Amino acid sequence: MEPRFDMFQNEFGVKFTKRFAGAGLLVQQSPLSRAMLELVSLRVSQINGCGWCVDMHTQEAAAAGESATRINLVAAWRETTVFTEAEQAALAFAEEGTRLADAYTGVSDDTWSQVRKHYDDDEIAALVSLVALVNAANRLAVTVHHKGGSYEPGMLDAMTN
Repeated sequence: MEPRFDMFQNEFGVKFTKRFAGAGLLVQQSPLSRAMLELVSLRVSQINGCGWCVDMHTQEAAAAGESATRINLVAAWRETTVFTEAEQAALAFAEEGTRLADAYTGVSDDTWSQVRKHYDDDEIAALVSLVALVNAANRLAVTVHHKGGSYEPGMLDAMTN
């Protein structure tokens, strides 16, 4: 599939993308670590099949100091020993908050309880916002067939300036 449309080459698309990136900047300034933000974003993007976003969050996770092992195992996090209990709670939350059509209850009470156990209110607000934002970004990129494979760490920083 070839790209359908380039949001960065359209006046309205650029305006929207800048505002969207501004919301992302607010989440980046949350108390959650950059690595945690990227791991959660990566998992959401994997579920949604967004090549551009998987590429971006893989690159940014590595730039944030994540090991190749942890990055590669995000897709199978339940079957690993490399994620803390708190990280597992965030990854479960990301999955359940993304798979709304698959799980009519949305985020389960058990997952919510685990998130409450490990994160304070500001961190939870950031997680909720992050999952919503990444899901929206995935839908934008998948809709226009924005392809992965060319992302460089920090590439979108100019969008928030």
